[in-house]
Parts: sequence; C-alpha cells; structure tokens
Amino acid sequence: MGSSETLQEAASERPLLICPSQEIFDIEAVKADLVSALSGTEGTARRSAAVAVLRVARKTGRDRIAAAFAAHPFDARGMTRAYTYLADCLVQQALYVATAHLHPNPNPTEGERLSVIGVGGYGRGEMAPFSDVDLLFLIPYKATAWTESVVESMLYILWDLKLKVGHATRTVQDCVRLGGEDFTIQTALLEHRFIAGDQGLEQELAIRLEAHLFSGSGTDFIEAKLEERDRRHLRQGARYVVEPNVKEGKGGLRDLHSLFWIAKYIYKVADVADLVERAVFTHEEHRTFEGAEDFLWAVRGHLHLLTGRATEQLTFDMQVQVAEAMHYQDAGGRRAVEVFMQAYFRHATAVGDLTRIFLTGLEAEHLKAEPLLERIFRRRPKMRDGYTLVHNRIGIVDDAAFLADKLNILRIYEEALRTGTLIHPDAMRLIKANLHLIDDDMRNTPEAQRIFLDLMLKHGNPERALRRMNELGVLSAFIPEFEPIVAMMQFNMYHSYTVDEHTIQCIANLARIEKGELEEELPVASSILQKGVDRKVLYVALLLHDIGKGRDEDHSILGAKIVRKVAPRLGLKQDQVDTAEWLVRYHLLMSDMAQKRDIADPRTVRDFAKAVQTVKRLDLLCVLTVCDIRGVGPDTWNNWKAVLIRALYRQTERALETGLEDLNRENRGNEAKRTLRDALDDWPRKALQVETGRHYEPYWQGLHVTAHKVFADLLRDIEPDDIRIDLHPDEDRDATRACFVMADHPGIFARLAGALALVGANVVDARSYTTKDGYVTDAFWIQDAEGKPYEASRLPRLRQMIEKTLRGEVVARDALKSRDKVKKREKAFNVPTHIAFDNEGSEIYTIIEVDTRDRPGLLYDLARTLADSNVYIANAVIATYGEQVVDTFYVKDMFGLKYYSDTKQRTLEKRLRTAIAEGVERAEK
Repeated sequence: MGSSETLQEAASERPLLICPSQEIFDIEAVKADLVSALSGTEGTARRSAAVAVLRVARKTGRDRIAAAFAAHPFDARGMTRAYTYLADCLVQQALYVATAHLHPNPNPTEGERLSVIGVGGYGRGEMAPFSDVDLLFLIPYKATAWTESVVESMLYILWDLKLKVGHATRTVQDCVRLGGEDFTIQTALLEHRFIAGDQGLEQELAIRLEAHLFSGSGTDFIEAKLEERDRRHLRQGARYVVEPNVKEGKGGLRDLHSLFWIAKYIYKVADVADLVERAVFTHEEHRTFEGAEDFLWAVRGHLHLLTGRATEQLTFDMQVQVAEAMHYQDAGGRRAVEVFMQAYFRHATAVGDLTRIFLTGLEAEHLKAEPLLERIFRRRPKMRDGYTLVHNRIGIVDDAAFLADKLNILRIYEEALRTGTLIHPDAMRLIKANLHLIDDDMRNTPEAQRIFLDLMLKHGNPERALRRMNELGVLSAFIPEFEPIVAMMQFNMYHSYTVDEHTIQCIANLARIEKGELEEELPVASSILQKGVDRKVLYVALLLHDIGKGRDEDHSILGAKIVRKVAPRLGLKQDQVDTAEWLVRYHLLMSDMAQKRDIADPRTVRDFAKAVQTVKRLDLLCVLTVCDIRGVGPDTWNNWKAVLIRALYRQTERALETGLEDLNRENRGNEAKRTLRDALDDWPRKALQVETGRHYEPYWQGLHVTAHKVFADLLRDIEPDDIRIDLHPDEDRDATRACFVMADHPGIFARLAGALALVGANVVDARSYTTKDGYVTDAFWIQDAEGKPYEASRLPRLRQMIEKTLRGEVVARDALKSRDKVKKREKAFNVPTHIAFDNEGSEIYTIIEVDTRDRPGLLYDLARTLADSNVYIANAVIATYGEQVVDTFYVKDMFGLKYYSDTKQRTLEKRLRTAIAEGVERAEK
C-alpha cells in the first residue's frame, strides 16, 4: 500500500476496492445492455429481461471479487467494499429499471419522492459475500400507488437476483418514532447511507435523526447495547471456544460493531480513527482495532465463499479450509490450521481488551449514579499508597512514580486480589505500554518471585490474577517461555480451550479443591490437599505442565527441560525444582496408566509404583492429574475417570506403604473368593464350592465382588444353549455394566462388540474370561452417545438387539455399514495410527495398544481381526480423547502364550492396520 496521502486521495474518490470497479460492475456497459434488452419488450417480460442482464453482471462481479480475494486473502477492506459496491450498483440499476422502464413517471409529485437508503452493515459499507442487503425505502408521506409499485418491482428484481433483502418503507416521521421505541431499529438507522433516488429526502432524515434520536446522553442506548452483548456472549460461550462464531462470538465482529455504534452515538464520529483524536484510543489501540477488524472480516469472507452461504461458525472442518485459503503454512511441528487459529484467538483477545478499555472510559464520562443505599453501605477498600479507587477500580495516582519501580507492574495485581477490585483500564494501558520494563533483572528479583508466587498461593483467586496478567501480556513477559502457548489452539475435539486458557482452568480447579468446594466430587484429591503437600511445587508444575506444547519434540520432555530453567527463576529450591520437573515430565503417566491399562492387573500398579517411588510424588501427581483432566473441558471429567484414578491411587499408595510384594495374584484371588462367599451367604455350600472352583485366577482379580455375584447368579444351573444377560446401570462409574454368560466359542467377544456398536453404545471397558467348564463370562461397561449410563427405559431394546446379534439374526458386519460414519466436521482431523506391543506391562498377557481415529465400529473391527487371527482377548481398555481413541487389548495366542516373536507381531499389526484402513474407507463414503 502507498502513503497515507495516496490512500486518502483514493478514498476521496471511492474507498479502495479489491479490484478495479469497472471489472466488478461496468455501469455504462450494463446500462447499455439494459436499454437494449428492454427495447421491444412489454409487461412482465421487461422485468425478466432486466433480471437476465443484471444476473450476468452480478455473477461477473462476484467472480472477479472472489478471484481477487483468493489472490489477496487478507485484503478484507477491499473485499467488503467491493461487495458493497456491487450491491449498490444492483440496487441503483433496479431503481433505474423500475422508474424509467416499468413505471415511468416523468413528473412525480412532492408525495412521490423516493429515497433508497442502506441501513445496518450494508449502510456501514461492509458486506461479506452472502451478507443481507438491508434497505430503507424513504418516502415523504403516506405511500402512493406509484411508490408502492416501484418498491415492489425493485424487490422482485433483487429477489430474482438471489439477494437476501431486508426492507422497510417508512416516512421520516416513522423512522424517528420507531427508532425511539426499538434499539435495533435505532442501531440500523445510526449507520444509514444514501444509495439512490431523492437525496434531499435522505438529508432531511439525517437532520431529524440527529435532532430527535441521537442528541441525548446515550445512556439507555449504551445499556441496551451492552445487555445485548452479554446475552450474545452467554449464547456463544467464552472467547476461547474452539469452534468460534466469527460474527457473534466473544471477541468477534459484533463486539467491534457494538463498540463503534456506541462511539458513533456518543462522540458523533464517522470512523474509528476519529476516536484517536478524541483520546478514546491511542494510536497503538487504533492499529490493534483495525488489525482485528481486518483479520475477522477476512476470515468471515473466506468462510462465506467456501461454504457458499452466510456461515458464521468456524467449525473444525472449515478452520482447515479457511487456513488454506489464507495461505497459512505448517510450521515448527504445528499444522497450518493451528497457526491460523492462534492468530484468530489473539485477535479475539485484543478485541476484548479494546472493548474493556473503551467501555470503562465511557463509564467515567457517562456513569449512572449508584443507588443511594449501595453508596452508603458498601465498604470502600482501603488502598495502599500509590493507588486510588476510580469507579470501583484500582487506578494509579502517579504514572511516573508507578513506573519508577518495575515491581509495581506485579504489585498492582496483588493489590487487586487483596482488595477484591478490578484494575482500571487506564492502569491496564500503562502496563501494556511498558511491558519492556519486565526484564531479566526484574524476573530474578526475590521480591518479584515472592509476589508472583503469592498471586497463585496466597489470595485464593489465582485464576483472576493469571487471566488478567495473560490478557495484558504480563504473564508471558514475566515468563517468556509461556508466550508461545498464548492463544495456542490444539486442533482436536478433546480440548475445549486454548493451551493458556486450559492452564488457567487447571489452576482454577486446584484453587477450588483447596477451598474445599469439590470435597464430595473429588474426595481423594481433597484429602491429599488437606493432609498437606508442597503447594509451591504443585502450582508451579501445573502452571508449566503444557509449556512445551506446539513444537516437534514430545511436550512432556521439552516441558521438563523448560521447568529446569524457569522454576529456579520463580524462587523454587533445588529439591522443589527436581520434583516440579519430574511432575511435568510425567504429568500424563497416571492418566495413561488409569485409562489405557488394566489397573486390576497387579503388574500395572507395580510398574506405576516403581515409576512414582514415593507417596509424596504420588500425592502431587494425583492432584495434578485430576486438575489437568478437569481443565480440558466442562464435560471431560466423569465418574468413570474418577473411579479409575481413585483406584489406581489407593492401590499404589498401599503398595508404596506396605511393599510391592502385597501385589500378587494369589492374595487378591483368595480375598475375592472370601468376599463372594460372604455375599452369597444364602447359597448351599456345594453350589458355592462349584462357583469358586470354576474360574481361573485372572477372573478373581479382574472384577469387583458385585460383578462376581452377578456372574454367579447367571451361571447357576446354566444349560449349554443358554445365553444369559444382565444389564445394570453402574451409577458410580457413569456407565452401564453389561454381563454376558454363554457357552464359549471363537469370536464371541467380537460379536458382542458388534452388537453394542449397533445400538450406538460406546464401550469404555471390557473383560472376557473363560470358566474351567467351557463358559464365557464377559463384562462390558458401556455409555450412551452423551457419555452417560443407559436409562432403564432403553435397556429392553439394548437387550433385544444383543440377543438378535448373538443368535445370528443380525450380522453386525453388514448392519454397521450404514451407521459406521465419520461426521463431516470431524474429517478435518489427522489422527495417525500407532500400534504398539508390550510384553512387560502384564505377567501373563501381551498388551496391544492401538491408537487411532475413533468411530462407532472400530472396536468390532479390531476384535474381529484379532479373533480371525486366533488371538484370545482377555480384556480391552478403551480411552477416548475426542476424535482419537486408544484401544488396549490384553491378549494371548491360542496356546496361552505371549506374542514374543517379531514376525507374529508384524503380521498382527499389518492385519489390524488393514482393518482400520478398510473401516475408515467405509466410514468416509
């Protein structure tokens, strides 16, 4: 772009378009074509002839704009102005056809004047490819037959051109009256723009609106716009929602519009740049506003063009396509879409900052009087020297004195937490403009370390301090290693937040557990914190646990290296640094062990105990794991995960305290049999002996007594042809437990998995055991599509489908074809398949871990492939992370041996990969 003078010269003629105006719409040529097409035609044929000419012109114009925008994907202003220019030309030509050819009126009366005015976004001159064209047909008095005919013909022409037209026919008096009654109409009129017709009438409207509608203080208008914004944010969710709405979402275009509407109303400005002269924004803030606006409009433009309609939601599948259209590239271990979305969230954050600064500035000038009682009874917090209270926010008394001591940049956050007040935007501005003061010298000051740690440890609300510091850039200035993860999106369906927001959510969860707010929900984590841990280590480890994300290297390993550098700078002693480093290095270990391994297998607990080594580290890791899972998203933590984490913690704690030799199968088996005898105290002794003698050792240590009791009842007096089923909601685990007993034969596990897939059940855990007398006892824990246990009313249908499949009336392989589909918005995710064999994790089984894309028929495909290869599946543990799933199978070969041979492992892996590939192909058809 040229100098500002050149820009202004161009703007004075016509705002810069993305390509020459002649290429978008050649007014003279189109008018000549219209005259030619209309000559010699009569009646309705005339309108059709005009539409045919304008349709070609519209298509040509849209094609040119789209091509220019593809070549210059960030030229949002040029694009929005070009679509506005095209719409203006079409509206003007529609008026020309209606007045000169369809309803000629050479001598219109005073009452037949007509002015066509653009309102709303169209009036503002900003249009996306599929924006509505909002028109106001302005007339002096009551509509005449001629004006009604002209308006009707114009609308039919525009509708035939497939424009989405919003319209109203009103007098000047109507506009003033209705605008006074309805803030939506008032907002639309605030941005009116003359398009065609009688210009004098439009000028009359402008004068009357200024005098009667926009002359007040604007307090009611401001309140209405802010209420509207709050309602919108409530609907759309937080700024960091990973599928944001570009127009209506937090930090989106509508927030910028609201800001400008209020500014236009209050300050009578025509452009955001004018707010700099009014000292509402600094030059830097104005640049930020324009940068965010340009970026968001560009995203919206590409979104419309790619979907062919007015789409505003940036869904996962569209994120990939928009990133490509805007020429983003893969970089440093991150996909282009992740680089693009980080830019998106940084702009959205900037919009939030600007809005806050602007609104508080308004508050200072247009503050509503507080209710008298509140003024009398509210205790005004006593401020420390250097601070003052401005409209219930912390202000700085003397900017120069504040900046003279760098530590004040941190102290103000401490003061905000101490007094429970927010920081005034003027103070925020000062901080943001002076982040360069946070240098190595300051970072290494013991007082800076104390203040920072106190913000997390002392005031009970670390979330507020960290979020405010993060939004202003203080957090990444104080910990530069944090900067790369600010607004970093992880392109998957598992994480609901950006990495920095996830980190703050984790810290918020930890603070809530500490306050005792989650005692009922999280008894183990709560009791650990009550008995006491090293809080410094825990908070620092949680703050830094994902700091290594977004690079080529494993984020746990890289994160641990970063901790070694950062933790001493935060004031941790060497032994604390070592523990924090270990926690970050292994922050996924407990979650992985609990969710991807069979924790009923003594080897799992033994291996985990060996890795953790001390109860002190176990306590810290357990709390960190709980906070990490809960911080992923609002619905990630559930009873199923709680039960697994709790069980692993308790067993490991016992093993570390009493010695690992307690973890042997025999001890567990004897204990389980004793518990079952107590539970079946009404059974005859002979029947009890049969039951306790018919199972192999893994059965006794793999299931809880409640399942042992169910299987005992199902097996009692069973006949060889019987199929017995028990379905029971297991509320403690957020799952339904499905127990099956029948005569053993190959492939039963796969058939059961197929039956459950057909009814839409998600299997989260499965165990398969064979009795010594030839029966199979299989237990599956299943959830519905919402991740909840099946309601009692749905169990009969579930049972019916399972029975049909087991009897061979329904063949799962065929029936699944139509249901085993990947949703459109999920196709954008790359989930590579990893298959690993582990012969160390269990004493008697080989563990096969399959990490791949999730879909309804996956477990069935894998289980069938293993069965066809004569692999015996003892149990399966399923861990789902959004679109990714890890299916872990504990298996033996047909002779009861592990799979040690590389050749056998490679053959099995090849077969499993083929099954996955064929399934994906089927699912994406």
